[in-house]
Amino acid sequence: MKAITLHTYGGPEVAQLRHDVPKPQVIAGHVLVQVACAGINFMDIHTRQGKYARSATYPVRLPCTLGMEGAGVVVEVGADVSHLHVGDRVAWCIAWGAYAEYACVPVDKVAQIPTAIPFDQAAAAMFQGSTAHYLIEDVARLKAGDTCLIHAASGSIGQWLVQMARRLGATVFTTGSTAEKCAIALERGAHHAWTYDGFAERVLEATDGRGVDVVFDSLGKTTLRDSFRACRTRGLIVNYGNVSGSLTDLDPMELGEAGSLFLTRPRLADHMADGPTVQRRANAVFAAMLEGSLTVEIEGHYTLETVKQVHERIEARQQIGKAVLWLERNLH
Repeated sequence: MKAITLHTYGGPEVAQLRHDVPKPQVIAGHVLVQVACAGINFMDIHTRQGKYARSATYPVRLPCTLGMEGAGVVVEVGADVSHLHVGDRVAWCIAWGAYAEYACVPVDKVAQIPTAIPFDQAAAAMFQGSTAHYLIEDVARLKAGDTCLIHAASGSIGQWLVQMARRLGATVFTTGSTAEKCAIALERGAHHAWTYDGFAERVLEATDGRGVDVVFDSLGKTTLRDSFRACRTRGLIVNYGNVSGSLTDLDPMELGEAGSLFLTRPRLADHMADGPTVQRRANAVFAAMLEGSLTVEIEGHYTLETVKQVHERIEARQQIGKAVLWLERNLH
């Protein structure tokens, strides 16, 4: 079968398209899926760069097949699997191997897809949707009347966070690197959108000096300390990414000086611990998509032959919307 494999870490050139990869054999507790579409994510870039080489949370090791999110049809069922069957339409994330024609996926990472959700929409929504859902519902526990600040709100997860926060009735402040990216946040429902320069002062002015209840910060080094200033006393800072680098010199005393803040660095894997949780999050995301309150913006559909180009664009921060790989267009 065709697959994008990784045998060494590095730039886009190390992701090799092979046509002779053996089709995976289904094992106990897994299902074999004929992949229809695979999501293209920043985690794929991090995998290729070796950032998970020693990770306990995401134990992907060389050699491997890239792609941690996909959707398709179950074609074989392993032992000890009772709730999934051949022919089921499914999607998954944080289980590697989706950049291939077939993938062997642990059942505790798999969610069934409603018939009204196309494969490309499911593949585009599973990772970002589940991430935004656990950040909003489980970590921040956001509710109507709360205020939040979302950095990089034009990015894929940022757009989901904006829509989910608005859907709950929260007041949403956002940032972006350009006026064009701020406009995307406003289109998704943000109440305010600013560039990063002076964002803490703008938030404080807009909240009469109080600050927001929650800050969702995916950038890290360049924004985190100003995020502290933008947050209210005893507020919550959710640092769920480090796109600009890690803040390696943080003294916990700073959190006290900033107003007895709570700082957390969550990861999706710890909030997708079992099959029922995965299905619950997927159900919530798919239901909101079907009712029209959540929009998935697919920037483009690509092939295994062109995936390196997308990696280059994501790595250069030129990718805004979600991209997916088309592997099999004829599955239903």
